Amino acid sequence: MENKDSLKAAFEKDGFVFIPGFLSIEETETIRQNFNRVITDVLPNMPATKVFYEDKNDASTLKQVMDIHAHDNFFNTVLFDSKFKELAELLLGDKVIGKNLEYFNKPLLIGKPTPPHQDGYYFMLDPSIAVTMWMALEPADEENGCVKYVKGSHLKGMRPHGRTKTLGFSQGITDFGTDEDMQNEIAFPAKPGDLLVHHSLTIHRANGNTSANRTRKALGLIYFGESAREDVTAKKAYQDKLQQEMVANN
Repeated sequence: MENKDSLKAAFEKDGFVFIPGFLSIEETETIRQNFNRVITDVLPNMPATKVFYEDKNDASTLKQVMDIHAHDNFFNTVLFDSKFKELAELLLGDKVIGKNLEYFNKPLLIGKPTPPHQDGYYFMLDPSIAVTMWMALEPADEENGCVKYVKGSHLKGMRPHGRTKTLGFSQGITDFGTDEDMQNEIAFPAKPGDLLVHHSLTIHRANGNTSANRTRKALGLIYFGESAREDVTAKKAYQDKLQQEMVANN
């Protein structure tokens, strides 16, 4: 891992950091094996509001599982007692609270694009002090949907968001695609164990999976800074409405 001061400076300037080989091949394989175990043994007992498919009638199209840490001891430790949490505290300069551990996938050919968005719009924090981590479990590139960031966008506030048709990413930036957006957008192809971390106000997106033989599986973690405050009432109202829509469409 890079020098800690360099990492923090890059994060504050760009709104993200890319850390190749954050986990070793062996550590990454352990994460992958435990996700496979969760999908087989734990997922059947999880609430439907936490599990999403591209095609709800086809189990092979699993695209996202949320809050796995609340249902599995292994991933509870990964979220709350690991070097992921230590990194979040370094980058934010704050003690952090682990909020979510997720499984992401883009199934062959039908994995949909992730709309451009800022996670802070979902989080409803004041101030918006939080990070999201995305770690590749398989090779990711433009063909199967690697992550793309708009450099420096975290310094420019919250953009307007509106409803999307993408299950699991219900809100997207409505005015995305300006010259400034496109000039500052950087794609990050990643190998298993490579880690991306972005600020809650950093604009990001991903293409769909156009590959006929490769999925795009990844680990996701979310940490809030302890100094951030949630608008609990507004967030609950939003999540209740969102979950109703997700159940109706999943």
